[in-house]
Amino acid sequence: MKLPRITILATLLLTVPAAAQLQITPPVASPSAPAEKQKPKPPAPPKKKEAAPAPKPSAPPKPALPATVIPAPATDTPGVDMVFGAYQRGQYKTALDLATARAATGDPKAMTMLGELYSNAMGIRRDYAKALAWYKRAADAGDREAMFALAMLRMSGRGGSVDKGEAVKLMASAAKLGEPKAAYNLALLYLDGQTLPQDVKRAAELLRQAADAGLPEAQYALATFYKEGTGVPKDPEKATRLLQAASLADNVDAEVEYAIALFNGTGTPKDQPAAIALLRKASRQGSAIAQNRLAWVLINGVGTNVDKVEGFKWHLVAKTAGKGDPELDKQLSDLPPDDRSKAEAAARKWLGTK
Repeated sequence: MKLPRITILATLLLTVPAAAQLQITPPVASPSAPAEKQKPKPPAPPKKKEAAPAPKPSAPPKPALPATVIPAPATDTPGVDMVFGAYQRGQYKTALDLATARAATGDPKAMTMLGELYSNAMGIRRDYAKALAWYKRAADAGDREAMFALAMLRMSGRGGSVDKGEAVKLMASAAKLGEPKAAYNLALLYLDGQTLPQDVKRAAELLRQAADAGLPEAQYALATFYKEGTGVPKDPEKATRLLQAASLADNVDAEVEYAIALFNGTGTPKDQPAAIALLRKASRQGSAIAQNRLAWVLINGVGTNVDKVEGFKWHLVAKTAGKGDPELDKQLSDLPPDDRSKAEAAARKWLGTK
């Protein structure tokens, strides 16, 4: 069985990581490129006008780890709702004071909130030891968000020693209670095969649980499983539906792959205008792959009107992120000087180097 190439960080962090990059190929008429990590040669341009951007059988993503645990408010406890409301508004000192008062009454949600505030230096100086202590009290009281947060601290060794065994147990308990981020990260551990024995079927089950709960990273990762037949039967339609769901949640990598599916009619009716709109959106969000694909369709008028100035602008922007293309460079050199200057000026403006 072909296993996906998903990289687990040595320590699972509570900070925001860089988004994973997809590996896709140029339009259908062009040859396949090697994997991104191997620094492939840039793709050749499409030879026919009707050629469309197409993904190559890509490895599943390196899904981003969740940023922070946001304790959910308990609707039957008005005091905790006030704490959560203050947190959402960025009034962290108020949230700290309210949570401290509620925690004194034994409320686990308030304890989880205190763990969050101490862990992320919100309204108070960062103190991992205190964060760990509050998370532990809340986890012992059965709070699933606290279990997950505590697992992440145990995995990274923040606030104490590294204890991957305890981290896995906490993560499994949180996942069993329906915490989607715990299910997602546990799936990564089963996929990695270092902390836990490798089990792609179990990983797929956990990703499905997290995807059904609406976690975009899990939806995107599970889509790649269905696309490649990893741990599940290959199913392009399910893969595309999951990409659509993750795309609607602004997952940039999903936007790119869903755009390609729409462009080619893979697992969904073909809709090139919608595909190009998504490529534009992902390009504006900084995806070099989307920028490269958008450059191709604009320069060659594939599914849209030709706009070489805009197309070469995105080519130059993508090139700064490592998505260079010698063929497009050649076409750029053949562009009339005035249009070339406009494209270069637009790229500099976008990059903030004007």
